[in-house]
Formats: sequence, structure tokens, C-alpha cells
Amino acid sequence: MRTERFPESPELPKLGKAEFAAEEIALREQLLLRQRELRAAGARSLLVIVSGVESAGKSEVVNRLNEWLDARGVRTVAFWDESDEERERPRAWRFWRELPPRGSIGIFFGSWYTQPIVERVFRRSSREEFDGELAEIASLERLLAADGTVLVKLWFHLGEKAQERRLERLARHGARALTPWEKRFRSRYRRFVRISTQALDATDASHAPWHVIDAADRRRRDLAVGKILLAALERAVQPQEREPQMAPLAARSAAPARSPILAAVDLSSTREGAELRERLRAARAALDRLSWKAREQRRSTVVVFEGWDAAGKGGAIRRVSSAIDARLCRVIPIAAPTDEERAQHYLWRFWRHVPRAGYVTIFDRSWYGRVLVERVEGLATEAEWARAFDELAHFERELARGGIIVQKFWLHVSADEQLRRFEGRASSAVKQYKIGPEDWRNRARWADYELALQDIFTHTSIPEAPWEIVPANDKRGARVHVLETLVRRLTEAL
Repeated sequence: MRTERFPESPELPKLGKAEFAAEEIALREQLLLRQRELRAAGARSLLVIVSGVESAGKSEVVNRLNEWLDARGVRTVAFWDESDEERERPRAWRFWRELPPRGSIGIFFGSWYTQPIVERVFRRSSREEFDGELAEIASLERLLAADGTVLVKLWFHLGEKAQERRLERLARHGARALTPWEKRFRSRYRRFVRISTQALDATDASHAPWHVIDAADRRRRDLAVGKILLAALERAVQPQEREPQMAPLAARSAAPARSPILAAVDLSSTREGAELRERLRAARAALDRLSWKAREQRRSTVVVFEGWDAAGKGGAIRRVSSAIDARLCRVIPIAAPTDEERAQHYLWRFWRHVPRAGYVTIFDRSWYGRVLVERVEGLATEAEWARAFDELAHFERELARGGIIVQKFWLHVSADEQLRRFEGRASSAVKQYKIGPEDWRNRARWADYELALQDIFTHTSIPEAPWEIVPANDKRGARVHVLETLVRRLTEAL
């Protein structure tokens, strides 16, 4: 731990009003110019995180930034008390939904650092838990920076004596009431600084550096912030550096002719109709019972359906959703992203649909498009889809840490069976809408998809979010397999 991160600063003469006003005018002109350039480019976003000790004037700084910048391109979010809606989802949900779109500036007054530090200061978490939180924060910031977000992390510092003098002055003159945070942390200054030092040391990185600002002089403080923000805007309006070529994944370097994992799936087995009907009935009843038990325990469930075209995802989803009370279940079909979604990190649109505590969300296709369709069709660069394996694991770990049960299904059919179903759809007046040129194009790249799937199953089947490969040549058997797997997963989790 670097104890010198928050040194006691020497007393400097106060910056005069005239000197401040002269610098402020020039600084504001440059900020507005760069902000317009950021909006015109529309390629990157800027996220300002405001943190620090109490009484350092953080709210004054936020107000100043909103005064200096064009409000049409700035969104300020104060993360204060959690709403009921936020408490019912993983902690990261509240931050993801407020991220600034490309071409704009977001100001987070409070952030993903606040709760981990507070819980550690008040000994509601262990050092091991705290370190785990910081590791996930560092992972999140790498993810955002790689996508083009410029992160500006500001820590406002006051020495212990300076903080006490400011609090006493507020109490004496009644300029404003002390905030709940000021009251709670007044007697814990040294522990707060020690814990905060650990947080800053663990998350200070070239792509997301911390700026520690002496807050003793309000005018010097505000000018320092403005200059840091201007430098960040100048970086943000520059074209993003090309990412280095990624080293090949182990599964790709072998370049198998087909996926060994999929090749091992037995697609020949079938079951008698009477047996399947009984197993289907029992599984549906169990799923109904377990979904209500999960509701009582406030445990959410996320079910992901992926698979070959015409593998029977729709039929399997209908059997699952119809077995769960409609008040508890929601199906999200994933298509091409909208303009609003393209302005954000590709995971943003999936975070929006994370279910409330006790509810079930079924994704008909999912975030795996980045490492499957986008990879094969060249819609994502190799650097983008290669780093996505870590990003997907981060996302699913965050869901699991929030208490969400995650189950992923891949419905697998043979190429011959897919062709038979394609031809059946093409010749049926009521099923022709289910097939188009895109399906045939995807089929022509079967080997490329198999190679991508090998990487997916190898690198993303984590304990918190396992894959289940479902033999789906037999549609009815596949539906029973899906239901029974989900019943087992919920039974274990609950």
C-alpha cells in the first residue's frame, strides 16, 4: 500500500477571484469546443467518476462541471440511496443502465467504488471480499476502456485537520446541514483513508487512472478538475488506437476440422412417445413449483437459448415459458441492435433486461452473438471477439454474484437434419416465414460456426453459468431434456 497517495499538502495561498475568473473563461471555452467535437465524432464516450473524502466539495465540483459544459451532452447521476428496483438486481445493473452513449459525457457522483469501500470501512465485508470486489471493478473498467470509453476518476482529498475545521465551520455558521455521510465518517477518517488507499492502489491503471485532487482551496480544486477533464476530452476526440492482434486461442490454434465437443454428442437416441409425455408432464409440474419457490426466496433465473437454425429453440422456449406462471416469466427475443443500442457497449442491452429478484428471463439468442455470428460474419474484429470471452465471463459472474441462477442451452442438430427441416419449411405455406436467405448463408458456413462453438464451450462454460448441449434431432426429446436440466439446476440452486 502506498501511504503517500494522500499526503498532507502544504498550505497554499488562496487563489483570488480575478485570477480564477481569467483562467475559468479560457478553460470553459476549450471544454465546450472539445465537447462539441466529441459529439460530432460520435465514436467514444467520457465517464467522470467523482469520489473522495467527505466535506471535500464533491457536489460543488459536480455543479461547476454542469455549469461549464453544454447540458445537452451531459448526464449526471448521483448514486445515493438504492431504489427498490436496484436492490432487486445485481449491484452492477444500476451503473450499466446509466452509462453515457457514444458522443456524450456521463458524470457519476458516487460509483461502483462507494459501496465496497463503505462496507469495508464499517467491517461488513472481509478483506478477501473487498479484494474480490476491486478485481471485478478493474475488470469492468478494462472492458469499458477497450470499447472506447475514456474514464476520468477523480478523488477529492482533505487532510484530517482540514476536514475537521471545515465541519466545525459548517456547524458553527449553519451554512448547510451536515450530510448523513459526513456524520457517519467523521470519527472514521483514518480507517476510511486507509481503505480508500487500498482501493485506489488496486484500480489505478493507464486506461483508468486516478487523479487525487487537493480540495483545500475550492478555486484551485475546480481549475484542476477542469484541466484534467480537458485533457481527457482531447484524448476522447482522437481516433482510438488499434488494438494489438490477439494471440490465437488454444482451441483455434489446433484448427480442428470440426468441434470435438459437438462431435461427441449422440444425436441418434430417441424415446417412446408415452415415456416422453410422462417425463414432460412431471418436468413441467416441477418447474412450476420451483419457479414459485425461487420467487419466495427472491432468486432470479436467466435462461439462454442458442442453437443451430431450425434446431427447435422456439418450441423449447414455449415449453419452458408455458410451464412457468406468466406473472413470473418474460421472453426476450434478440435481433440486430437498434441505433440506441449501437451507441453503447454491446452488453448494455442485455443488462437492461436483467430480471428483478424472484423472476425468470428467457433469452432467445443472447450476448453470445459477439463470439458467434459477429465473429463468423466479420461484424466484429478479431480483437473485439477475442476479448469478449473475458467480457462474457465477467458479465455472467456479476449475474451470479447478484444471486441469479444462469443456465445456457445449445440445441444441436446434424447438418442432414437441419437440411431436412429447411426443406420442410420452404415447402410449407405456414412455415415459409421461418426461413430466408440468411439461414442458407449460415448453413454454408457450418464449419466456421463449429470452430467458433468449440471456443465458446471451451472458454465460457463456467460453474456459475454452465452450458448444456442438447441433442435436438429428436425435437420432443430435446424439449424434455431442456426442462429436466432446468429443473435440476433450480433444485441444486434453491
